[in-house]
Amino acid sequence: MHRTIRTISAVLGLALVATALAVPAQAADSDVTLKRILRGYTRPLLVTHAPGSGRTVFIVEQTGKIKRATYRDGGWGKLGTFLDIRALVNDPRTDGGERGLLGLAFHPSYQSNGRFYVAYTRRGSGARNGDTVIAEYRRKSFSKARPGSRRMLMVINQPNSNHNGGHLAFGPDGLLYIGTGDGGGAGDPGGNGQKLSARLGKVLRIDPLDPDGAGPKRYRTPASNPRVGRTGVNDIWSWGLRNPWRFSFDRKTGNLWIGDVGQGAREEVNRSRAFASGKGAGKGKNYGWNRCEGKRRYPNTGATCTFGTLPVHDYAHGAGRCSVTGGYVYRGPAATDWRGLYVGGDFCGRLFVLNDRGQVKLSKTTNRRIASFGEDAAGRLFMTDVINGSIYRVKPKGPRP
Repeated sequence: MHRTIRTISAVLGLALVATALAVPAQAADSDVTLKRILRGYTRPLLVTHAPGSGRTVFIVEQTGKIKRATYRDGGWGKLGTFLDIRALVNDPRTDGGERGLLGLAFHPSYQSNGRFYVAYTRRGSGARNGDTVIAEYRRKSFSKARPGSRRMLMVINQPNSNHNGGHLAFGPDGLLYIGTGDGGGAGDPGGNGQKLSARLGKVLRIDPLDPDGAGPKRYRTPASNPRVGRTGVNDIWSWGLRNPWRFSFDRKTGNLWIGDVGQGAREEVNRSRAFASGKGAGKGKNYGWNRCEGKRRYPNTGATCTFGTLPVHDYAHGAGRCSVTGGYVYRGPAATDWRGLYVGGDFCGRLFVLNDRGQVKLSKTTNRRIASFGEDAAGRLFMTDVINGSIYRVKPKGPRP
């Protein structure tokens, strides 16, 4: 998760310093506005949707609940709790600020099979405490899940309490992509980002459906994964990541965008183009950590890095900039001139817009703790503030910047 969130107890004590940012030249009426639509959540970390959900969205609370909300009669209203697994999940307020319920993704066939997937760090004793769990749940009704339907797919040992990753997303190929952090500790002391025998510091790719019923297999590893038949963990799709905090697939092109939190000097956004079929973005990519931090060598961050796949965009700390929050390529129903632009941000409250080449087209301060972005079924954008417990609608307006 965020380095700034990495020790959230410390973050809660930080004062947000509002600092003017240098904004690129742009049309005066090009802007992105934030409108608070919902409030009263406990550490909201994600807004997402299920296939066929229309204007209903699902809100992940880091403490272990998934809630629903919908737009009707001209306003947004809460619909209650969809799933409550607080008994299984680390409480980030007392047990490591980056732990908790971190990811949610609905199967592409959710309308017919009712299956969805979560990533969380588990509450346990001894060495088991804080391990990452990827699990499947099933829907009881459109408003409620079955808490007892949990099927464990994968458990990943976490050597430290931070850098858990935890984002989940289904790609254009219908497979589940899983983001994992490098296991924590400054500078990746275990070398996990580059270690192909470890699941840490990676994007993993699996088919999560049970391949053998009551048999021993929990998921299927696609034969097209780059390490199948070679040295390394078969589930690995790409590697060299420090703490991928939110990634997304462009719903039109299939391109993969990853916000990866830096060590202390630079933040980065990676973009991998999809294959011509719209599938396969990022296959076998090495994003460079811990030999690179952004486009600079690590730990000698003053020198240009020539190793791996460099980010499409990186930036230095300072002037109100800190841990990156990965966003989405805008494909919403309004502001059609903005389609194809990437909207992301950081935990200090900066919101930025990039074009396909990673150039900053708009940058502004929001005075919000931007923990996550999200989409509804139509591509409308949302943002969560993990500290004030609110959900915002992100609305591009004016001409393309």
